[in-house]
Amino acid sequence: MKRIFLSILLLISSFTACFSQSTQDFFDEADALFGTYVANGMVDYEGLHGNLETLNNILAIAKNIKITTSKADTYKAFWINAYNLAVLKGILDVYPTTSPLDTKGFFDKKKFNLGGLSLTLNDIENNLLRAKFDEPRFHFVLVCGAKGCPPLISKAYRPAELEMQLQQQTVKALNNDAFIRVSDGKVMVSEIFKWYREDFRKEGQSEIDFLNKYRKVKIPANAKLSFYNYDWRLNSK
Repeated sequence: MKRIFLSILLLISSFTACFSQSTQDFFDEADALFGTYVANGMVDYEGLHGNLETLNNILAIAKNIKITTSKADTYKAFWINAYNLAVLKGILDVYPTTSPLDTKGFFDKKKFNLGGLSLTLNDIENNLLRAKFDEPRFHFVLVCGAKGCPPLISKAYRPAELEMQLQQQTVKALNNDAFIRVSDGKVMVSEIFKWYREDFRKEGQSEIDFLNKYRKVKIPANAKLSFYNYDWRLNSK
C-alpha cells in the first residue's frame, strides 16, 4: 500500500513539473518571439513569415496547456499572449495582406487550437477573458493586428508582472494624443469604446470618468464624446 501511495505521489509530482515547465516554456518562447519581431508596436511580418516554425512551435506548446481561473494571473497572461500570437498566425496564414479584415471571419470564424480547445479570437476575448473577469484593461493589451489597436509590446505578458503590465499599457494608451484626441471641449476616442461600451461604464461611471482614472491631464466631465474611424491597416513595420 505504501509503495502504491509513493507511486501516486511521484506521478502527481511529475505531472505538476511537466505542466509548470510547459507553461514556463510558453511564456519564455513567446517573450523571445515578441522581442525579436515586434518594435514600437509594429510587427515584422515579413521576417516572421520567413521563420514560421518558431511561431508554430509556440502555438504547439499552447495547444496542450490547460489553466483554470483559480490561478487568475497565469490564466489571464496565458490567454492574452495566446490571443496576440493567434492574431499573428491568422495574418501570416494569408500573408502578404493589408489588414486582418481581408480575411473573412478573421475574428469570429477562423479557429485556433489553444488551451485544449478550438477557439476563435472572439471566443478568447469575450468568453475566456471578458466573461470571467471585470477587467476593462484587457482592451489595451489584446492586439488585433491593426494600426488602430493599442500597440503590441515586444515581450510576453507574465503572471508575476501582469498587474504592472496591464496598468502600464492602459496608462500609455489613454495618454496617447493619437489614441485619445482632446481639443476645444471635445474628446474623440477609439471605436473600442463604442463596441465595448459596457466595460467602460460600470457602476454609473461615464467613458470620461474611466479615461480620467488613467489620464495625467484630466478631461472635463462635460466634454463632448465622439468616435473616430478605426484604422484597420496592418500593424506592419
